[in-house]
Amino acid sequence: MVARFLMLVSGALFAAAPALAQDAPAGPSLLSSLMFPIALLVIFYFLLIRPQQRRQKQHREMVENVRKGDTIVTSGGLIGKVVKPGDDELSVELADGIRVRVVRGMIADVRGKGQPVAANDSKPG
Repeated sequence: MVARFLMLVSGALFAAAPALAQDAPAGPSLLSSLMFPIALLVIFYFLLIRPQQRRQKQHREMVENVRKGDTIVTSGGLIGKVVKPGDDELSVELADGIRVRVVRGMIADVRGKGQPVAANDSKPG
C-alpha cells in the first residue's frame, strides 16, 4: 500500500516537473552574466597591465641607450660611470681604479653625462 502511494506521488511529481519548469522565470542571459567579468578585465588592463608595460618599455629603451661616460645606478645601489659598454655587460668605474662588470639588466637608473655623482665620503668637522 505504501509502495503504491509512493509510486503515485513520484509519478505526479515527474509529470508536473515540465509544467513547473515552464512557469519558472528565465535565468540571466549570457550577455548579462559576462558583463561583470569583462568589466573587471578592462579595469585591470587600464589600471595595472598597461602602465606596467609602459614602464617596462621605457626601462628597456633606457638600458639599451647606455653609452660610455653615462652615470648609472645599479639595482644594488652602486653608482658608477660607464667605461666600456658591451652587448650584455658594462664595465663600470665605481671609484678611481675600481672597475666592475655589470649586467645590463641590473641597471636601475641612467643619469646623463652632466649629472654629477653624489659623494658621501666627505669627513664631518
